[in-house]
Amino acid sequence: MLRILVLTYLLLRCCYVCALPTHRQLSGYVYDRSTQLPIAGVNIYETSGRKGTISDSKGYFSLSIPIEATISLTFSFVGFRPVSEIITPDQKGVLAVYLSAGQTLTEQTIKVVKNSSGIDNAQMSALSLSMDKLNKIPVLLGEKDALKVLQLLPGVQKGAEGSAGIYVRGGAPDQNLILLDNTPIYNPNHLLGFFSAFNGDVLNRVDLTKGGFPARFGGRLSSVIELTTKDGSTDRLRGEASAGVVASRLTLSGPLSPNVSFVIAGRRTYLDIITGLLGTNMADQPVLKTFFHDLNAKLTIRISETDKVYVSGYASKDKFNNIRTEKGPLRSALQWGNGAGSIRWSHRGATGATSEATLFYSQYAMNMQDQQTIIENNVTNTYNLFYQSVISDLSGKYDISRYVNDRHQLRYGGQVTYHQFTPQAHVAEGNADVTPTTNDESVNTLEGGAYIEHSWSPGSRWRINSGLRLSAYTVLGKGTGRDSAASAYVRPEPRLSMAYRVTPSLSVKGSYALMNQYVHLLSSTGIGLSTDLWVPTVDRIRPQTSQQVALGFVNEWAKTGLTLTLEGYYKRMDNLLSYREGASFMSTNAQGGISSAKWIDNVTSGQGASYGTEFLLQKQAGRFSGWLGYTLSWTRWQFDALNGGKPFFPRYDRRHDASVVGIYELSPSISLSGAWVYGTGNALTLPLSRYSGYSDQKNVAGPLTSSAVYGSAVNVKEYGERNSFRAEAYHRLDVSLRFTRKRRSYERVWEVSVYNVYNRRNAFLYSLEGKEQGQGLPSKTVLYKYSLFPVVPSVSYTVRF
Repeated sequence: MLRILVLTYLLLRCCYVCALPTHRQLSGYVYDRSTQLPIAGVNIYETSGRKGTISDSKGYFSLSIPIEATISLTFSFVGFRPVSEIITPDQKGVLAVYLSAGQTLTEQTIKVVKNSSGIDNAQMSALSLSMDKLNKIPVLLGEKDALKVLQLLPGVQKGAEGSAGIYVRGGAPDQNLILLDNTPIYNPNHLLGFFSAFNGDVLNRVDLTKGGFPARFGGRLSSVIELTTKDGSTDRLRGEASAGVVASRLTLSGPLSPNVSFVIAGRRTYLDIITGLLGTNMADQPVLKTFFHDLNAKLTIRISETDKVYVSGYASKDKFNNIRTEKGPLRSALQWGNGAGSIRWSHRGATGATSEATLFYSQYAMNMQDQQTIIENNVTNTYNLFYQSVISDLSGKYDISRYVNDRHQLRYGGQVTYHQFTPQAHVAEGNADVTPTTNDESVNTLEGGAYIEHSWSPGSRWRINSGLRLSAYTVLGKGTGRDSAASAYVRPEPRLSMAYRVTPSLSVKGSYALMNQYVHLLSSTGIGLSTDLWVPTVDRIRPQTSQQVALGFVNEWAKTGLTLTLEGYYKRMDNLLSYREGASFMSTNAQGGISSAKWIDNVTSGQGASYGTEFLLQKQAGRFSGWLGYTLSWTRWQFDALNGGKPFFPRYDRRHDASVVGIYELSPSISLSGAWVYGTGNALTLPLSRYSGYSDQKNVAGPLTSSAVYGSAVNVKEYGERNSFRAEAYHRLDVSLRFTRKRRSYERVWEVSVYNVYNRRNAFLYSLEGKEQGQGLPSKTVLYKYSLFPVVPSVSYTVRF
């Protein structure tokens, strides 16, 4: 009996000792000493090098440390002097660390920076864009563009020449969840896609996730792009003003009180002024007048050391008008714009638990009015067109991150979004007014999601992130854009990412993600123009779904500062949406009155698959930095109602896609950068031949002539299989030279850049046309290639104070 009691006592004692906590959670913020702004991506690690973490977009970090140990933490970030802090067992509260600019890079610092790429992180298929790199990479006409820089990364492909649209791992433009301060933006383009709608001067961080999605993300199939804006300066008023070839920008930042700071940034083009001046010299000729502007504003309110409130607003607008001079009538008008606003409360607990509550509103609205004249059988008909797409969101979300112990961390929360869609198209013959007076086509829906994520470290070599998201969707009420029956879905979305560290510098990773998407973008061109329609999932239209698996490895070489990432992926997509063969969203009725088309009657669903391999070799620190990226991929679609039911390549399928980006610091004040891109040409549907055809007039009342029976000859083009023509390969070289002059109170930057240095005539459009040969010979059929941008030099000037 005594032996049993002793054994029981020893067992209970052992359990008690094992249950005692051996670690505690240390949390804090890292700030820029000169601006008092938080710094994202700072490396925090024990001096021994056994454990570390990275600060998030708000400068916040959390690290598990031994309870009874005194340790030394080092805080390191490129461009700043490293700082060391001694943490004692009795230290409590939230730690605040300030870094000063002027770091001299060392071998140890390079090692720490490269560790941030993900050797010890289960997340894969994720990349972060440094604002320092963004400012130095050459782009079209000197407009710093985060989305265009993302196009230079493997797995991310561009659309047409100059377009800011992105296609991630075979996905369409609507399959990208673009979040500006946690608020979705539906159209990220200015000027029909030549520039993105985001002002690079106000961005603090850009993160891209293209696979292995954490459970907190949902609603899209292909990628998540998170754009975080800067917080306002807390010490004094600061500003930045820029003037370029097509637009000017102004950013102001400063404190309103000791606990409140602001940042406001605006950008506007002056293309409308230039085209207006040119148009005054061309009597009665069509003049294209276009402009865009955007505005960002943000308030950061520091309630306490652990609580902050962020109030953000964003607005953008584009106008694209084709008019006649000399007081002529308006021929066509296209305009679109985004509006977004959010309020977010962030709470950081001393034990490592954090929570965020967000309420946001987002709207995208596009409308187009046009007048077209068609001559048929010597009869002139005039048609008026109104085309509209509006989507509005009102949403609330709540997220909690909780530290359990050194091996387990949890994150959970939920989101509810109210959508309103208004896709409309009206056509009238004659001068009838086609502007709608009601929103009969509106469809209201409700989308929700709840998730839980678990980060687990079962051993020193393993990292596992598992999660489950439960998405729900329903259509509210009745509208003419949908059937009368209700549409409701509740779907689980499992997620899993794993990493195994083979050696201190090599990790093998794998991931699986199932995604659902309840919104669709109807495109008649496949290139993601601003005239495409956002439509909801309704009775006859099922939500898009995808399953993606990925496998790869990451290897780092500390001495050289190089990181190699190689990933392979396979993605299956179902319920993709497209227009039917030959269908049009617009038509007129036989009486010449107003006709309205229902989009749901003109669409069809299909499936697709994308698979490939991505290679990325990058160097992030030192005088020379940059990357080499390459993607080998295949994307195929199959629709029963398209291409005779046979599989085909979508327009943005690209077999080979490569990019080389380099930035070299010639001196502290002069930097040289270049970017070379190469890509297989787009898959296009072009005519195989052209010939003259005649229509049967069925008119026997007049004289019997060939023209009376058959009418006049019309040009007929014969097409083959869908997207069976492959455009020629695309490639170009861009270079940029920056000169920086620093003074005590301000900084000046001159930048000279050249887009398409060797004047490559890349194809923008192909057209099959007749070419006269003269001397009585019949015209021959010729395939013409039209290019958009030759070599384009530009210069910009920036002053910071």
